[in-house]
Amino acid sequence: MTTIQPASPEPQVTPFTFDFTFDYDAWIAEDAKRRAAFAEELVGLKASLFDFLQAKSIILVTVDFDGSGDSGQIEDMFAFDAQGEVALPEDKLSVAGANSPADGDADERGRVKDVIETLAYDLLEGEHGGWENNEGAYGEFRFDVTERIITLGYHERMMATEYSETTW
Repeated sequence: MTTIQPASPEPQVTPFTFDFTFDYDAWIAEDAKRRAAFAEELVGLKASLFDFLQAKSIILVTVDFDGSGDSGQIEDMFAFDAQGEVALPEDKLSVAGANSPADGDADERGRVKDVIETLAYDLLEGEHGGWENNEGAYGEFRFDVTERIITLGYHERMMATEYSETTW
């Protein structure tokens, strides 16, 4: 008795092709323009924010953030004067030409806490895009009113594995 096995077709290799429709140079140029516009806006925003905080005798604001698993958030925000921690004023901050915060009701726009929070998110995304993904990151912004600088302390979490295989 003879059995006829169907012939297996030869495996077909699908050639990999690149999509060259993406204009990397144009993207880089557009990103540079966006960053320059943000840097220009940041100058005015920092001046307004630091002037406001200085008028309220606040010398330092800290903003803690934490993110992982594709989500991240501002955890805490603290303000300090020369004697210690104080409540962050609920006043609205007038910022010429700024779009901060981008969301919220008209009544919420311009509250100093919202401006600081939006600025922290913008700076974090600009410097460490994807900070909330996978193992994520955590850290603290320090708004030093006396020196008029914003410092970001950033801790990126990384998962490491080590593999070993032995055969006898």
